[in-house]
Amino acid sequence: MTWQDHATRGESQPQRFFSSIWAASAQNEQRRSFGYKQPQKEDPMAQRKISRRNFIAAAGLSAAALSLNCSKFSASAPNKRPKEKHPVVVIGAGLGGLTCAAYLAKQGFPVTVVEQHSIPGGYATAFDRAGGKFTFEVSLHGTAIHNNIPAQILDEIGVLKHLEMVRLPEVYRIKTPSDELVVPQGDPEAFIRELSRRYPEDGEGIRRLIDEILAIHGEIENWSRKSLSAQKWTKIFFPVIYPKLWKVRAQTLADLLAEHIRSPQVRQLLSCMWGYYGLPPSKLSGFYYAVATGEYLKNGSYYIKERSQYLSDLLAEKIASSGGGLLYDTSAERVVLEGGAVAGVAVSGGRVLPARLVVCNASVPALFRDMLPRASVPDGYLAKLNSYRPSISMFIVWLGLNQSLRGRIPGFSTTVQPHRSAEESYELALKGHIENGAYAVCIYDNLFEGYSAPGKSTLTISSLCGYTPWQQFEAGYRSGQKEDYQAEKKRWADILIRRAEKELIPGLASMIEVHEAATPLTLWRYTGSTQGAVYGFEQSMDNAFMNRISNKTPIKGLYLAGAWGNPGGGFSGVLRSGRMTFEQIMQDWGTFDHV
Repeated sequence: MTWQDHATRGESQPQRFFSSIWAASAQNEQRRSFGYKQPQKEDPMAQRKISRRNFIAAAGLSAAALSLNCSKFSASAPNKRPKEKHPVVVIGAGLGGLTCAAYLAKQGFPVTVVEQHSIPGGYATAFDRAGGKFTFEVSLHGTAIHNNIPAQILDEIGVLKHLEMVRLPEVYRIKTPSDELVVPQGDPEAFIRELSRRYPEDGEGIRRLIDEILAIHGEIENWSRKSLSAQKWTKIFFPVIYPKLWKVRAQTLADLLAEHIRSPQVRQLLSCMWGYYGLPPSKLSGFYYAVATGEYLKNGSYYIKERSQYLSDLLAEKIASSGGGLLYDTSAERVVLEGGAVAGVAVSGGRVLPARLVVCNASVPALFRDMLPRASVPDGYLAKLNSYRPSISMFIVWLGLNQSLRGRIPGFSTTVQPHRSAEESYELALKGHIENGAYAVCIYDNLFEGYSAPGKSTLTISSLCGYTPWQQFEAGYRSGQKEDYQAEKKRWADILIRRAEKELIPGLASMIEVHEAATPLTLWRYTGSTQGAVYGFEQSMDNAFMNRISNKTPIKGLYLAGAWGNPGGGFSGVLRSGRMTFEQIMQDWGTFDHV
C-alpha cells in the first residue's frame, strides 16, 4: 500500500505509511511475548541491504511521522470511548497502583482501589509504637525523586507541591573492616576524584565507568520522556539513537565493572549498592544498576518528610478528590472474565465490583496462580511468568531509643560489608546466615531536627534475606502457632543489634526503649508480596529493560503496575510503572469495544 492510498483516508502520508508497519510489528511482538511461533515465510526484503544513507533517511521520516502523531495523542485519546462506562478496579494501593489510579481518575474514569491493608502505600508506609511516641518508616532509606521523571509524574498528578523533600547528607556510606567510603550527594566529579585518589592505578577506569553510568542514565531519561507510541517507533533505530543502552542491555553489572575496573577491591566498593537492587553483580542487570545509580549520582538522594506514608496518603486523597474510591481492609479474590475479557473483580465479603479494566498492583505470581482461570492464560505467557523469580526479601529491626543520636554517630545510612565478595554476601543472605552477611543501619534523626520526639532516636537495622530460612515457619505463622517463629525472629534481631553495637553504635542495646522486627513472612502478611519479595520480580538478565515483563497482559483489559511489572521496584521505578500503565491504557483506548 502506498502513501497515496493512506492519504485518501484523510491522514498524512508518512503517518499512515508507517502506522501499517508499526501495527504489524506490534502484532508480531505480542505473539512472540505470548509464546506463539511465527510462520516461516520467505521475506523478499530480507535479501536486501539498507545503506547508511537510506537508514538515516528512514529514521528521519519516522521522526516526522511521530511529530505529527504524538502531539495529538493526549487530546484525542480520552474522547474515543465513554469513560464512565469503563469502570476500573486497581488491585493494591502500592505507589504503582495509586499512581495509575490517580491518572485514570483525573481523566474521568470511575476508579476503585482495593487494598487488603488498612492504609495505602504498600512498602511506602509507616506505623506507630508506644502510643505514638515512635513512628517507624517501613522501607524508605532514600529516593532520587528530584528534578526527574518521577518528580514530573508527581507534579502531573498534583501532589509534588505538597511534598517536602529532605536532601540526605550523602547518597550512601560503606564501611568495611579496612575501609570506609562516602558517596557524595549530586556530585559525580567529587566521587571520581575521591576514588581515584584512593586507587590511582584505576583512576582512568573509574572515570570511564562513572561517565558510562551517567551516559546510560541520560539516554534512559531521554527514552522515558517519549510516549509509548514514540518508543515503539524508536525501537527500530534503537542501536543508533541509544548506543549506550543498546550495549548495556546485554551486560551484567559484573560485565560492566570488568570492562573498566581492574582491582577487585574497587569493583567491590563500586558494587556495594547491589543490596538496594536485590542481586549480586554476576546476576544483576547492568542496565538496571547503571540507571538507578546514575540517578542517585546525578540527582542526589532524598527523604520524604515526615515519612513516606505522607506521599501514599496524598496520592489516595488525589484519587478520592477526582471521584475515585478506595476500599481498605478488602481483599481481591478473583478477576471475573466474560468472553476472555475482564468483567469485574470479586472481593472479600462476597461483592463483585464491575470492571472493564483491572490494574494489578499486587503480586503477579498470586494473580495468575489464584485469581484467574488457568485456561484463560496462554501457555507461553504462563511459562514465561513461571521462569521469573521473586526478588530477595529482607529482615528489618526497628528501634526506638531513649536518647538522641543526632550528630553523635556520623552519617544517615551506612552499609556494613564484611570482608566477603558481593557474591558471597548474597549466598549468605539467601541461606539466612545473619551472623556473617552485610547489613545496613539508618539513623533517621540525622536527616532533620525533630524526626523523633525530644531526647529520642529512631533507627532501623536491615539485612537482605531469602525466603527459604523462614519457609519452615510458614504453616505455623498462617495458623497462629508462632512460638518457634517468634523465637527465631528474636534470635535474628538480637544478632543484628549486637553487630550494630560493636561496629557502629557503642552501647546501643542499653538505649533501646521500643523494639520491633519483621521477617519475610511479616512482609508477605502486610503486602501480599509472594515470598515477602521487596523488589517484585528480580532484575535479572531475562527480566530487565527490553526483556522486562510488559504491563499489558494477554487478557483483554488486564494490566500490571508496580514492582512486579515494568520497569520494576523502588520508589522511582513503581511511579514510572504506574504512569506507563496509564499510558498503555490510553493507547489501547481506541481498541475497546463500544458499550
